[in-house]
Amino acid sequence: MRVYLDACSLQRPLDDRSQPRIHVEAEAVLTILGLVESGRWELLSSEALEFEIQRIPDVERRSRAKEMLKLARPTLKLDADVQAYAGEFSLLGIKPMDSLHLAFASWTSADFFCTCDDKLLKQVKKLASLNTTVVSPLQLIAEVTP
Repeated sequence: MRVYLDACSLQRPLDDRSQPRIHVEAEAVLTILGLVESGRWELLSSEALEFEIQRIPDVERRSRAKEMLKLARPTLKLDADVQAYAGEFSLLGIKPMDSLHLAFASWTSADFFCTCDDKLLKQVKKLASLNTTVVSPLQLIAEVTP
């Protein structure tokens, strides 16, 4: 199984877990990363994801997110096709970085694109031509576990 976690999903385990939703999502992301570490799943990364992680202002948070991203293979390179595909999503009102992440996941036919961003989850429901299933961490765990 190939999964692309966007930056907010990768950072969820680093968030304040005093809110029940954040705590449960953080545990779901850690479960996903555990499945990647065990070799059962493949985590995808991209130049856009590496760029976004590099821009995290908190040094400790950035370092921990980079460590999580080291589990990813391969790192997808930005090319004109992916950039044009992302442009189509931007025209529909999806933020540029989210558009890039979505384009990478869909272009490479990742099994799942995972995000904690409720607005993005709502926006992608109107997209008809995705080659990936867009889910929250909780939905992903529910989807693949009996």
